[in-house]
Amino acid sequence: MVLVMDTVSEILTPKLTKYIPYKPTPKQAAFLLVNNIKEVLYGGAASGGKSVGQLMAALQFVDVPGYSAILFRRTYSDLALPGALMDMARRWLMPYLQTKEVHWSEKNKMYTFPSGATLSFGYLENEGDCERYQGAEFNYIGIDECTHILPSNYTYMFSRLRKTTDLNVPSRFRATCNPGGRFGDWYYDRFFLNRGERIFIPAGIYDNPHVDTEDYIESLNELDPVTREQLLNGNWQIREAGEMFSREWITEVDDRDLPDHMRIVRCWDTASSDSTKGVKGRRRSLDPDYTASVKMGYKAGIYYILDITRDRCKPMETEQLIRACAEADGRRCDIRMEQEPGSSGEMVTDHYKRNVLPEYNFDGIKLTGSKSDRASLVSAACQAGKVCILRRCRNKGAFFDEIDSFPYGSHDDMVDAFSDAYNFFAKSGTRRSPIGISKRGGSYWNRDNYGRGGF
Repeated sequence: MVLVMDTVSEILTPKLTKYIPYKPTPKQAAFLLVNNIKEVLYGGAASGGKSVGQLMAALQFVDVPGYSAILFRRTYSDLALPGALMDMARRWLMPYLQTKEVHWSEKNKMYTFPSGATLSFGYLENEGDCERYQGAEFNYIGIDECTHILPSNYTYMFSRLRKTTDLNVPSRFRATCNPGGRFGDWYYDRFFLNRGERIFIPAGIYDNPHVDTEDYIESLNELDPVTREQLLNGNWQIREAGEMFSREWITEVDDRDLPDHMRIVRCWDTASSDSTKGVKGRRRSLDPDYTASVKMGYKAGIYYILDITRDRCKPMETEQLIRACAEADGRRCDIRMEQEPGSSGEMVTDHYKRNVLPEYNFDGIKLTGSKSDRASLVSAACQAGKVCILRRCRNKGAFFDEIDSFPYGSHDDMVDAFSDAYNFFAKSGTRRSPIGISKRGGSYWNRDNYGRGGF
């Protein structure tokens, strides 16, 4: 058994040289092991260790006489940035440069090793830059941040990937990148839609133990939702804002713009997630789902988003939150909640009817179709200018971020509640007389009461 395990361990351990100062992460090890595949894309999300993996792969065979590798970025400036490939290689190889074991040619941007193997650096900025390498021969070609590289330059470099029959090294073409970039669509098509014998090895921040994950996520939170989703989750499918929604389609209104006698509903999308704990034996999620609700009013063909809640709660806290909002909204506000399929969903709905909200007009919503299907009607209403949002609505910014990235964003809790609220009115029609909720007098819509009840 020990011999078998030793054999397995040897198979799963990539070849390394002394010039690689770090032990590869599991994803980097996979990247270094697939030497039977000519073309591989590695990465996806930011801080997954893809540039480190790229340099490791280039240095794997520098102990073999005749081996040659080259690493590309769009410009030399990109290569020389702090932490970028050329800067990283200098730090890794500095002890051997000081002893003159390894030689650096500034003119040729090339390291030469005792075996005679070489590691070069190049750029592919403009159309035709690839032709500067005409006649060159490399056993390893690495393209870092390939989505910024012209496809014509990328494909031409395959003509430079070759070796002699007596050289016992694999021929490898390796690319790394994040989603997006000027030519992202072309690379998405190449590696995901028409991949052939190419493979993609995903890696993200959670695969890199050397990164302060929570600190980096906090930094990514400053980005727009599309870029954040690309860098944090390696999402290739997300596109610019407006694929299904755009915040520009929703009009902001003040309190005085709200009509009298609106029908009101608050719809809930619940998630029993506690962000402080994880499941035993599994990594704690740093970005769990939310319990979200959207309170919406309807009058004369216009829909008004009045309040949005967005909380991470334990199950008991969720019940308390829903009850508190119901008390603040008043009994004239209908309450609806997404109901999971099967008997368990029916039991939860019955529990809320009997024990949590017995004096309110509460019911479950049995869901049909995909999230995108359910959002299609409200998306069309937004585009037609029929949806408004109260200017001082809570969580308005987070809501806009979420609809901008829907349906490919990492969260859709508010969108689900938004869709359910709209569909509540769309399915019930307008034949029912609006409940008499007035902004005047002693009703809940009295402006003196505005701001209470979840606004």
